[in-house]
Amino acid sequence: MIESVGRFIIATLEAVGGVLGLFVDTLYWIFVGPFRNKPPRLRPIFYQMVFAGVRSVLIVFFVAIFTGMVLAMQTAYQLEKMGAVIYVASLVAVSLCRELSPVLTALVVAGRVGSAISAELGSMKVTEQIEALETMAINPVRFLVVPRFIALFFMLPALTIVGDISGMLGGFFIGTTSLHLSPDLYIHTNFKYLALKDIYTGLTKAFVFAVIIALIACFEGLNTKGGAEGVGRATTRSVVISFVLIILADCLLTAIFYFSNV
Repeated sequence: MIESVGRFIIATLEAVGGVLGLFVDTLYWIFVGPFRNKPPRLRPIFYQMVFAGVRSVLIVFFVAIFTGMVLAMQTAYQLEKMGAVIYVASLVAVSLCRELSPVLTALVVAGRVGSAISAELGSMKVTEQIEALETMAINPVRFLVVPRFIALFFMLPALTIVGDISGMLGGFFIGTTSLHLSPDLYIHTNFKYLALKDIYTGLTKAFVFAVIIALIACFEGLNTKGGAEGVGRATTRSVVISFVLIILADCLLTAIFYFSNV
C-alpha cells in the first residue's frame, strides 16, 4: 500500500513538472522564439480559433441560456416568499458573470476541444509523426502546441462573454413571461447591481481556465503511449484532469477575489 502511494505521488510530481515545463516552452516560443526564428504562421492559429471558438458558440449559447432560465426559476421560488421577485434579475446576472458562465463554458470547451486536442496529438504521437517533426528540426511545441494555446487563450474569454449574454437573455425570458416583470424594470435591475468587478473576475477566470485546458490537453496528447488504447486513455485523463483543475482553480480565484479584497 505504501509503495502504491509512493508511486502515485512520484507520478503526480513528474506530471506536474512536465506540465510546467511545457508551459515554459510554450511561453518561450510565443514571446522569445519569433525574435530568434521565423514568427509563427497565423493560418494554424486562425484555424484553431475557428475550431475552438466559432464552432463552440452554439453549444455554449444553449448551455448558458438554459442555465439562466433554470436559475431564474429556482431563485424566483425563494424570493417570491419574501416579496423580492424583482431581484431575480440581478441575482441571475451576478451569478452568471462571476461564476456560472466561466465555469460552465470552460467545462464545455474542455469536453469538446480539450478531448479533441488530446486525441489528435495522441494519434500523432503513437504513429510517430511527432518524431518525424523532430527529425526535420521542427519543434513540436512551436508547431503544435502554440497555435492551440493561443487560440484557447483568446477564444475561451470570448465564449464566456457569449455565455454571460445568453444566460441573462434566458433570465430575461423567464422574468418577463413566467414572473410577469416589466421588461424595462428587469433590464434596469439586471445592470443596477452588476459591477465591473463581477465581469472582469469572470474573464480572469476564463483566461486561467484556457491555460489549464490547453496545457493539460497538449501534455496528455504529447505523452501518449500504447497505441489506439493509449489515445483513449490520454483523452479520458485530459478531460477528467481538466475538470478537476478547473473547479479547483475556480475555488482559489473566488477566494482571492472575494475574500482578499482584491
